[in-house]
Order: sequence, then C-alpha cells, then structure tokens
Amino acid sequence: MSSKITIIGCGYLGSALAEVCIGKGWQVSALTRNSETATKLRNMGVTLVVESRIENEDWHTQLDPNQDFVVNCVGASSSDTDGYITSYVEGQDSVMTWLENGNVGTFLFTSSSSVYPQTGKRFVDETASSAGVSEKAGLLLAAEQKCFPPVPSIGRSFILRLAGLYGPGRHLLIDKIKAGEELSGNSDRILNLIHRDDAVNAIVTCLVSEDTNIGRIYNVSDGNHATRGQIVSWIAENLNSGEAIFKEDDDENTPNRKVSNNRILDELSWFPKFSSYQSGYQSILEKHS
Repeated sequence: MSSKITIIGCGYLGSALAEVCIGKGWQVSALTRNSETATKLRNMGVTLVVESRIENEDWHTQLDPNQDFVVNCVGASSSDTDGYITSYVEGQDSVMTWLENGNVGTFLFTSSSSVYPQTGKRFVDETASSAGVSEKAGLLLAAEQKCFPPVPSIGRSFILRLAGLYGPGRHLLIDKIKAGEELSGNSDRILNLIHRDDAVNAIVTCLVSEDTNIGRIYNVSDGNHATRGQIVSWIAENLNSGEAIFKEDDDENTPNRKVSNNRILDELSWFPKFSSYQSGYQSILEKHS
C-alpha cells in the first residue's frame, strides 16, 4: 500500500516535493491558496487539491487528517509582519486543529535559519540561542513551538530550518547581476544557501527515517559558508558580466553567521547533491545559457 501525504502550501518548495512524492508512488493531497498552482498540481497527478488559505478552517473537512505524512511548507502570504502572523502562527494553529481529528505518523514544518540572530560569522547549530531575533523570525519560532509536543494524533514532528532557498526559477542574484543592479547589504556577509532539490530530499529523508528518530529540529544548508561577495563574483564571471557593486549598507546587528548542517549529516546520513554554490548555480546557468 502506498504512503499517503498531504502537503500544505504548494509554492516553490511544496510543488517540487509533490512531484517527487508522486514519483515515489505516494498518494498526494495538497492545499494551496493559488488557483494557478492548483491547476498545475492537478495536471501533475496530485490526487486531491484544495484551494483555500491555511489560516481558514473551510478546508478541514475537505482534506483527510489521517495520513502517513503531513508537511507544512507554506510561505508567508505577504512579506510584512501581518503576512507572517497569518500564514505561520494562525496557519499552524489551523493545521493543528485539523489534525486533532486524525492520525498522522509524521508531521514536518519548514522553518528558516533566520531564527539565528548571531553576528561575527559565528557557527550556529540547533542549540544556538534565538534571543534578540527580528519580529518576523520570532513569529517563525512561535509557529515552531506549536509542533512540540505535537497533538496526540501526531506520532512525531520535525522542524527543518532551511537556509536561503534557490534553484530552477528562483535565482534572484543571477537576475540582479544580469540587470547590472547594485546589491543591497555587505559583500562580506555569509550567505547560507540550500538548493531546492536538496531541501526536498531533506524533507523526504526525515519522513522515511527510522522510527527510533522521534522527531528533531534540523538545520538544512549546503554547509558552504561563502560570502555574498564570493558568490556574486563567481556568478558574474560565469555570466561574463561586470563585477557587481554592493551598497555595503548592512546594519551592525544584521545576522552574519555560519549555519551548521552537522546534525542532519550525522543523524540521517543526508548529504546535499549541490554542496557548494558553484555546483548549484552551475546547474541553473546551464539551463539558462
């Protein structure tokens, strides 16, 4: 019997996850607020697609809360604080209410490495303090806290704190360099990255991990720890473009840290296919050359 998974929030990451799960023969259901995305998911072969906003409750009776896996990878409905409250805090409340009437083997929530406010290029792992985070990062933490302990109907919960997501169709740096735009921020700030396909693989790795893993927080990054200047210079050289200029206008409290991925490497034997920005961006440049 194939596994059943519901993916909540099928944007850039969730849609790619749905495609991989279909390829594995799993029965996939999805929730999305975007009608165009809903059409793409149906054409992809998603069994059931419900169009609604996560913070609402009208979808609770349309999606079966009895699943092997539930993944909440919703993105903020807007980039302001209200968007974070609606999608992450109220959204997570809505999901947990839905799951009270079901039975789920594994629940997974995709958070962000933005919950680490450290500066000075320090290494941070999952035990690092989040004291002093930005308001929006604090809302992500609030959403995380709703996962542990999970509601009784959930067997175990994972939180994946994703580094900066990039990949096919999402390559802002390439676009800015091509356009000759001046880049905001400092060139020597560390840019922690994860390719979309590696993020999807990390999600699936957690879902199918042995039952002895009762649920964890994992950082998901490529572990490369290059500076923004190094990455941009490499892209510009491969585009045969002029050197990009940074505004060098970061606030002194702007997070500047190296996100460790050692825990997921050690405990789940997960390893990124694109373990450097060079390999990740090269695959994108080849498709857009």
